[in-house]
Amino acid sequence: MANDETTTTYAPEPPVRLEWARHAPEVYKAMIRLDSAARKGLDPTLYELVKIRASQINHCAFCLDMHTKDALAAGESVERIVQLAAWEESRHFYTDKELAAIELTEAVTVLTDGFVPDEVYERAAKRFDEAELSQLIAAITVINAWNRFGVTCRMTPGHYQPGQHG
Repeated sequence: MANDETTTTYAPEPPVRLEWARHAPEVYKAMIRLDSAARKGLDPTLYELVKIRASQINHCAFCLDMHTKDALAAGESVERIVQLAAWEESRHFYTDKELAAIELTEAVTVLTDGFVPDEVYERAAKRFDEAELSQLIAAITVINAWNRFGVTCRMTPGHYQPGQHG
């Protein structure tokens, strides 16, 4: 009996368009500092969920690769990460506070749908004190900026290892 080996051929990895961090190192360093400042006072699990959800919406494969790996390394479950793309139908996987943060992430990320609705903001304001809410809005803003660098410069996913920065 012959061994039937099948080789899967994947699409080629696209080349990076621009190594922006190398060409604009001061901007990159400022982004790292901003990212560090935005995460202060926020639950690390919630912070990764926000980063993953914004990256899903923005189709940033590089950031999805990074933040799902970081979340898994920090102990997040595969199930919660997988369900995040359909969180509205999978609400039972998340706390009320996480749901408010995820909903706010979507509203801030997709501003083309209009302003952040009052009811979305109010749900978040009920779950976070003003300082924490300010940090959450900063975190959402920062991941959206990272996503725009990643997508525009076509940063290639698949090579990031948890704990690796830069």
